[in-house]
Amino acid sequence: MVTENVEYAIETLSLTKIFPDWWGRAKVIAVEDLNLQVKQNEVYGLLGPNGSGKTTTLKMLLSLLHPTKGKAFVLGSNSSDTAISARIGYLPEDSYLYKYLTARETLDFYGRIFALPSRVRKERIDALLEMVGLTGMANRAVGTYSKGMARRIGLAQALINDPDVLILDEPTSGMDPIGTRQMKDLFIKLAKRGKTILLCSHLLADVEDVCDRIGILYGGRMQVEGTVASLLQSKEGKLIRTGGISEQAIEKIRQIILDENEQCDVSVPRDRLEEFFIKIVATAQEQKQRTSGAISTTELTGFLAEEKKPSDVLDKLVSAAVPDAAISAADIRTEKVMPIETKSTHDADLLGKLTETAAPASQTEAVSETVPTEVAGDDAEAVDRGVLDDLTGKGGDGEDE
Repeated sequence: MVTENVEYAIETLSLTKIFPDWWGRAKVIAVEDLNLQVKQNEVYGLLGPNGSGKTTTLKMLLSLLHPTKGKAFVLGSNSSDTAISARIGYLPEDSYLYKYLTARETLDFYGRIFALPSRVRKERIDALLEMVGLTGMANRAVGTYSKGMARRIGLAQALINDPDVLILDEPTSGMDPIGTRQMKDLFIKLAKRGKTILLCSHLLADVEDVCDRIGILYGGRMQVEGTVASLLQSKEGKLIRTGGISEQAIEKIRQIILDENEQCDVSVPRDRLEEFFIKIVATAQEQKQRTSGAISTTELTGFLAEEKKPSDVLDKLVSAAVPDAAISAADIRTEKVMPIETKSTHDADLLGKLTETAAPASQTEAVSETVPTEVAGDDAEAVDRGVLDDLTGKGGDGEDE
């Protein structure tokens, strides 16, 4: 079923994803009753700590995961509609690139997936490489790229099909400050061009700079949502900014600021997004809301917080190893080790028994004698020579058959 809604490029209705255990019982509730609306031509920032359900939400929007219940719509159609895929650009958190392909070959590969004509592919590849600053490295294998460069080529492949909706997961991760600034400017320009951007990032300053609206997830639930300005606006006091004024004016600033004939900008003070984000997550943790993600803390665990002295460890080892009673010399027994005798057979007799026809078990007798383990030098030589003679058929006493 297709639902047309020109107002929202992305919309979810009670979207829920539960990962069951082997028995089919609910084990992890990754996303729960999520109602998300992203407007056309909007840059929307989806925030949350690790394990809050951000990536799971993106995968359900891309139909890489099927929701347990609820629905997801992209551009008015069900997200499972394969025809919608051609209108979506996706940059995953990790750039899955073929390391042996060059940047140009990589973009050509993805262009072929979208069945772009050869001429269109070439034009777009050149334009995208120029846009992300990789023209000079277009013929290098992407396996030799740094992480920041890999993110750049990843963004280029997400744009190769000129999508209407762009879904970005940590797009500026690993980029240098200049590259980060360029990417943020690019996102703003793409939105002005008519693109809808859904952005997930832990770099809150980047989100604050480029997003029109943000939503903060915790435990798979939407905690707060709104424009950046409305969420960060402080409700306590006012902020007054002025130009350079004299020390005397500073002392009397409340009374005579306008008398100094200086430019005065009165605005409502705002919190930083980072501070606001931490406050929202801390509030959710204080309320003991359920989450399958990581819980942030600055406290050391017990055994790491303890200070142990080396002498304490040595004392425990000594006290545990030796009893109080002393061990006397009389308690120690010594035994005289006697030579061990082994049973051996003459080599010549042994070879004869191996080559003759086996006798019945009742008539077979073991021919052996007890000999010392140490063999005199002459006898040992004789035995060894007897073995060699028998093996070569040159026995001194026997006759060849």
